[in-house]
Amino acid sequence: MDEREGVCALLAAFQEGYSRRDLARLDAFMRLFREDCVVIGTAGVAPGEGEWYLGREEARAMIAADWASWGDLRLELEGARIGIRGGAAWISAAAAVTRDIGDEGYRTYLAWAGERLGQAGGSDEDTVYELLRSGLNTVFELRRGERFVWPLRFTAVAVRETAGWLFAQMHFAFPTTRFPDVRLL
Repeated sequence: MDEREGVCALLAAFQEGYSRRDLARLDAFMRLFREDCVVIGTAGVAPGEGEWYLGREEARAMIAADWASWGDLRLELEGARIGIRGGAAWISAAAAVTRDIGDEGYRTYLAWAGERLGQAGGSDEDTVYELLRSGLNTVFELRRGERFVWPLRFTAVAVRETAGWLFAQMHFAFPTTRFPDVRLL
């Protein structure tokens, strides 16, 4: 197997894991990652915070949550761009996450709002604005249909180890067309 085929096999194994989403196979799936990997999810803001995971065990928690509730992730493997030099490969691919959300979206928002009201921190005004923004977004999005298809950008770095190619770094990113959700103040 040449180097490109090895990287493609790694991507295919990654896609298979996300397609099956079998939590009983999660430990085996995590062997696709180096022990010291860095995985940045769509809500990653800073190293070690939110969805910016440092190490295989932290990344495992994100992937388990993805498999349980995120949706159906599909990488466009045929269009993936792969560069290889020596023992390193860099990868970029378009992808999409598809999820059907019906009336549960309203219940999820209401449960979150109840939890948010019970949390300390921030001014009362900021809390009201946060609840309004999230509530309006929930109504707006659910009125557009129950099937959600989110475009995703997938990038990764893989390294060739004795056992084969492993992910050293990975990043999932949603494109934004409006103000980003996170703002530094």
